[in-house]
Amino acid sequence: MTSNILILGATRGLGASLRTLYSVKTATHVFATSRSSNPEPSPGVTWLTGIDISQPDVGQKLVSQLPSTKLSTVIVQMYTTSAIGPVFVVHNLVKAGLLDQGSKVILLSSESGSITLRHEKEGGGNFGHHASKAALNMVGKLLSLDLKPKGIAVGLVHPGFMRTEMTKSVGFDKYWDAGGAVTPDEAARTLATFIEGFDLGKTGEFWAPGGPGDIGTAGDVLGKNLPTPLQLPW
Repeated sequence: MTSNILILGATRGLGASLRTLYSVKTATHVFATSRSSNPEPSPGVTWLTGIDISQPDVGQKLVSQLPSTKLSTVIVQMYTTSAIGPVFVVHNLVKAGLLDQGSKVILLSSESGSITLRHEKEGGGNFGHHASKAALNMVGKLLSLDLKPKGIAVGLVHPGFMRTEMTKSVGFDKYWDAGGAVTPDEAARTLATFIEGFDLGKTGEFWAPGGPGDIGTAGDVLGKNLPTPLQLPW
């Protein structure tokens, strides 16, 4: 039986690494979204084009390009965070019968969305980024409550601090070594392993599959000798 994976935001960074990783797995087909109308062809991948998660019609556009087949996993990767976007996506997928008992929805958030992990050690600032991730976490939690009776699991994930052009463009490359940054390919492998074991028993929870290594305040707030994967506080 083929496992159908939908990756929203699959053209670069972690999304591209996940697309490549899943596309070479046996009995797996990848549906990948792009905001552009002309993404580069990729073996084992069906491109869904013109998909912008910040737009209110994203769910309808997505469903109109998908075949009538159950999706085993939906991974939502957003570069410009739109906290309400996943609601439009998931509700339309459920309404179309593409998500059902046993399906998984993984929303890629960030430890920066945890209010508990904010600490005087790191100070304030980054208001928009932190607040948008906190809002995404709330959306994911509420979706998990809506979808649990249908047997659909929803997870919030901090995929890790990554060595990408995006983090470099904002000057964070100077923290790559000290902050335990990994490549998108490494983060994708860790995330895929976590998703494989993720089920309804963990729905509505917030996790760091790679553990506490790149979370600067983890030791100050949560203590020492923390496990990997690490469940994060809200």
